[in-house]
Amino acid sequence: MAPPWTTIPDLIDDAADRFASNEAMVDGDIRWDFVEFRTEIRRAAAALMASGVERGDRIAVWAPNCWEWAVAALGVHVAGAIVVPINTRFKGREAAYVIESSKARILFTVTDFLDTDYVALLSEAGVPASLDEIVVLRGTVPDAAVAFADMIDRGRGISDDTIAERAAMIAPHDLCNIMFTSGTTGSPKGAMLTHGATCRAFKSWSDVIGLDQDRYLIVNPFFHSFGLNAGILACLMTGSTIVPHPVFDVAQVMQRVPEERISMLPGPPAIYQTILNDPDLESFDMSSLRLAVTGAAAIPVEMILQMRERLGFEKIVTGYGLTESTGIATMCRHDDDPEIIANTSGRAIPDVEVRVIDANGKEVPRGEPGEIVVRGYNIMLGYLDDPEKTAETVDAEGWLHTGDIGVMDDGGNIDITDRVKDMFINGGFNAYPAEIENVMTKHPDIASVAVVGVPDERLGEVGYAFVIPVRGSAPSGDEIMTWCRTEMANYKCPRHVAFVDALPLNASGKVLKYELRDQAIASLG
Repeated sequence: MAPPWTTIPDLIDDAADRFASNEAMVDGDIRWDFVEFRTEIRRAAAALMASGVERGDRIAVWAPNCWEWAVAALGVHVAGAIVVPINTRFKGREAAYVIESSKARILFTVTDFLDTDYVALLSEAGVPASLDEIVVLRGTVPDAAVAFADMIDRGRGISDDTIAERAAMIAPHDLCNIMFTSGTTGSPKGAMLTHGATCRAFKSWSDVIGLDQDRYLIVNPFFHSFGLNAGILACLMTGSTIVPHPVFDVAQVMQRVPEERISMLPGPPAIYQTILNDPDLESFDMSSLRLAVTGAAAIPVEMILQMRERLGFEKIVTGYGLTESTGIATMCRHDDDPEIIANTSGRAIPDVEVRVIDANGKEVPRGEPGEIVVRGYNIMLGYLDDPEKTAETVDAEGWLHTGDIGVMDDGGNIDITDRVKDMFINGGFNAYPAEIENVMTKHPDIASVAVVGVPDERLGEVGYAFVIPVRGSAPSGDEIMTWCRTEMANYKCPRHVAFVDALPLNASGKVLKYELRDQAIASLG
């Protein structure tokens, strides 16, 4: 069933009308109902318009989960501009690349998240020429930036009618987000996503899990589709309360569940496993929990059973998607057997096709492995300013080639078994070896490097780097890992380093990653 709204501004208005006095946002002292939330969003839109932001402009947000993130981003949408989320784990160089590539005019950020000043990081890397202004959502405001509250004050002269006129100009096929995903070629690519597809996809997502005026602790980062679309937007769609959580800490989460009577708790399997393993679990009242949505890693069947028995979840759903598919492609249904929920990523969401094909593009029989391809309204318009990479990823018939190897059962459920592109998932974040290798080769003592993902009990997968040192040098593994942590987001940093004299190559000179993966797993016992 098609949603009643095809743009995010329409969704915001509909939520305020339907759920007016319901609690919409809870963050610190902030407790807004849906009408108040819309008012704050409109104030942000007015401020952006007063600042000269036009329809189609790109506005970046580089900040942790907080009410300001949601207000700023939704204000961007109402103003007809495009949100460019930036991973909070990125270093200055990585963030600058995204800002420069997207030609973002304004950056919303913070200066005090986990002892990190993002404005300083960006200044050290070099502020991109496209950037007209930096707005600090939280933290000390340096001379080179403006405080969020001061920016909001600019919009006082913009009338509600003017804001409504701008919002009414937005069409379903207009871009709402450009989400950058690291590519196997080593450079992040901006997936262009539309209002209509986003609204439709996450209406399906909300329907499948049964989200309905829940209290939703959003631990998934807002910069990710799971946090923005399956978090903020899904709450607007269903009258659920947004409870932002900036950093996953098991003790804090377990405290907030009873405090805020949380009923929806999403996240990668590591979150639930950590809670289940906590020695103090029995002293917390987790009885309000009702819904869980997980994925991005293998899940033990026993964990699903324990989540139901010990944490009280009524519905547990797994799913699979890519940034290029607006974040969603397949989902289990809550009444599936625990084995299906644990061992597969479910089946295609309504009006989306999923197939498993061989190297010639022919669909393989059920039960046989092949590459997963997806087709439907949810596929991105393409990569920003990169028609060549777009054509490599989405074929002439509209099939998105995911690069993931999977097996489809007779019920259409997908079991993801490997990755064509060697990507691995660390704590729910996609890590791409080619990008990591490109950075690591800048180390003065590394002549060559190959990175593979290996299983990790806590994080799902971690990086294992095979390093050929520069002749005459003798770096240590600890030294290289420390260096990596200063140069790239933590989830990309290898957790293991092995020094080798040569890398295994095929006849074409390509590194045989499967051989390295086997060696790495064997070395870890």
